[in-house]
Amino acid sequence: MNLGCAHGPDFLPFKEDFELYGVDYSVEMLKFALKYSKKFAFPVNLATADIRALPYADRAFDYAIAVATYHHIDEKEERLASLRELRRVLRPGGEAFITAWNRWQPRFWFSGKEAMVPWRAKSETLYRYYYLFSYNELERLIIQAGFTVLKSFPESTYRFPLKVFSRNICLLVRKEE
Repeated sequence: MNLGCAHGPDFLPFKEDFELYGVDYSVEMLKFALKYSKKFAFPVNLATADIRALPYADRAFDYAIAVATYHHIDEKEERLASLRELRRVLRPGGEAFITAWNRWQPRFWFSGKEAMVPWRAKSETLYRYYYLFSYNELERLIIQAGFTVLKSFPESTYRFPLKVFSRNICLLVRKEE
């Protein structure tokens, strides 16, 4: 399952070996994801949903990814609720790969934990909400949601020796129970 699947590029590495499910809050993004799946010839099950209330049964999935998704939720309790919802739909032993923007990447050194980041859409500028996590804060939230952190690391393109300054925080987590 791909949480916050957007237009669908994160499906490609999994298209041969998995039954694919994608969730996004945006109907428009899901339309693009459907086009993307047709372009690259893979079937996908898409659902419009908020990740705080997933439309799936308990223990429905073995694996999930959430690339750049959880940092768009603006309240701590809502972030925790959405992670608990992910835990609900994973089977015992299920794993998830989660990424979020890092508070300590250089571009945010002089800002707070919350940012409205501009995005260009044709001729207008849109501002999207980001909650900027530190490694420790995201790991604590994951553990509070009932997961075990298997691995915490920067994105693979990051080459600086101190992971604390990476652009993205990447976590591999497991539901033990």
